[in-house]
Amino acid sequence: MKTITVDLKWQSIAQKALHGECITLEEGLAVLEADNDEVLLLLQAAFQVRKHFYGKKVKLNMIINAKSGLCPEDCGYCSQSIVSTAPVAKYTLLDKDTLLAGAREALVRKAGTYCIVAAGKGPTDKELDQVVDAVKEIREMMPLKICACLGILKGDQAERLAEAGVHRYNHNLNTSKANYASITTTHTYDQRVETVDKVKTQGMSPCSGVIIGMGESDQEIVEMAYALRELDVDSIPINFLNAIPGTPLEHAGRTPSMKALKVLALFRFICPSKEIRVAGGREVNLRSLQPLSLYAANSLFVGDYLTTAGQDVSADHQIIEDLGFEIELNAL
Repeated sequence: MKTITVDLKWQSIAQKALHGECITLEEGLAVLEADNDEVLLLLQAAFQVRKHFYGKKVKLNMIINAKSGLCPEDCGYCSQSIVSTAPVAKYTLLDKDTLLAGAREALVRKAGTYCIVAAGKGPTDKELDQVVDAVKEIREMMPLKICACLGILKGDQAERLAEAGVHRYNHNLNTSKANYASITTTHTYDQRVETVDKVKTQGMSPCSGVIIGMGESDQEIVEMAYALRELDVDSIPINFLNAIPGTPLEHAGRTPSMKALKVLALFRFICPSKEIRVAGGREVNLRSLQPLSLYAANSLFVGDYLTTAGQDVSADHQIIEDLGFEIELNAL
C-alpha cells in the first residue's frame, strides 16, 4: 500500500508539470529528500514528462575549449580562474582552422550543437571578430547549430553574434543568488541574469544552468530551478561539481549518484518543456547510474569538457542505443 501512495505522489507532481503548473517548494524539497527506494518511481514520473516533450530522442552537444586559462575571475570551482593553482593549459583564442576542425569532430561524434567556449570575464572586440569569422564559415560548410559561451557581453556583441549565425548563447547562473558571493566575487549574479536577458533580445536561444555540489542547500537547488523557469531559458545544463585539486573547492565532496538523479528529476518537473542536459561531472558523480539520467534529461555533452576528461563518445552512443533511445541529429 505504501508503494501505491508514493507512486501517486510523484505521478501528481508529473501531472502538474505536464499541465504547465509549477510545483511548490514543498513538493520540490520532497523530490530532493525522497528515499532512495523511491528513485525509480520518481524517474518513471519524470520520464512521463520528458517523453511528452522529447519522446526518446537525445540531443548531443560538444564543447571546444577555445581559450584556456588566463582568466581574471575568481570562481571557486574553476581550474582556469586566477585563484586556481591547477596545472591547466593556457592559451589565447584558437585560430579559425582549429575551430573549424573542432566543428568537423562534432559531426563525427553525432553532436547537433557545437559549443565554442572561452575563458574570461567577457570577449574583447578582437576575440569576438575571430569567433564571428569562424561561425560564419562553419554555418556555410556544416549542418551544425552553434552555441557560444564567451562570458558577459557588452555593447553590440550579442547583436554581432546573432548576425553571424550563432543559434544559442550559454551563460550559467551556476548557483543560487544567496550562495553566489561564496563562489565568486569578481562579478555578480545579477550580471549573469542581465547577459541572459541581452541574449534573448537578440533572438538567440538562451542557455543557462547550474553546478550542483558547491555548498548550496536543497531549498537553494529548488530556487535555482525556479530562477531558470522565470528566465525562460531553452536549455539547462546541469553540472555536478568535479572538484579539481588546486581550486578553492578542491575538498568538496561528490554529489551522491542517487541525489544527482533526484536533482535531474526536479529540474524536469519545474522546467518540463526545456532541454535538460547532463553536463560536467556526470561521469564522476553519476558513475554507473549515468544511463538512468536520461529518463529525466534529454541531452548530453559528448567528449571532454573544458579542463576535465569525459568518457569515450562510443560509450555515450552505446548508452543511448541500450536504452532504446535515439540520437537527435542536428538538434538545437
